[in-house]
Amino acid sequence: MLTKGETYKALNKFKNYVIKQARANLTRGKKNVTSDLYNSLEGKLKTSKNSFELDFLMEEYGYYQDRGVHGTTSSYTELGRYPTLARFGSGKGRGGKGLSQSIKEWVRKRRFQFRDKQGKFMSYNSTAFLISRSIWNKGLKPSLFFTKPFEKAFKTLPDEILKAYGLDVEEFLKFTIKQNR
Repeated sequence: MLTKGETYKALNKFKNYVIKQARANLTRGKKNVTSDLYNSLEGKLKTSKNSFELDFLMEEYGYYQDRGVHGTTSSYTELGRYPTLARFGSGKGRGGKGLSQSIKEWVRKRRFQFRDKQGKFMSYNSTAFLISRSIWNKGLKPSLFFTKPFEKAFKTLPDEILKAYGLDVEEFLKFTIKQNR
């Protein structure tokens, strides 16, 4: 029977790299206001007798931050390479706080306010409304905070996994030969 061995180590290294780089991208991209998404990033590596399973988990809105969202009147052209199923105005809302409430919280936490034509600061609610309307119409540009490190690490993964499986088979054969003597 094969053990976790080298394959487990290679997959664990892959998982840790992707999460570390995704968190760094969130911070670098200034998308880490509350740290909720940052802290929710995790990888679960499960092993069984004949297989390995690696799952990456995060808050639901992490998908929208990573892949972007099509707006109701226009969409970002970058979404073509990284397709998303998310679209504002599709009627498939998640039933949570919603866009407007989330933007209001974001604006308050960042202490962000637009100015009107006279130079006076607008209220947080007015600022949040304008931002929400813009996002609703134009969409949300993909940040690829998770996709890019995943793709980069995945390119190096097959060689490591093949090597790891080879080492595991070698160890298994040594163990089996010793048991039969």
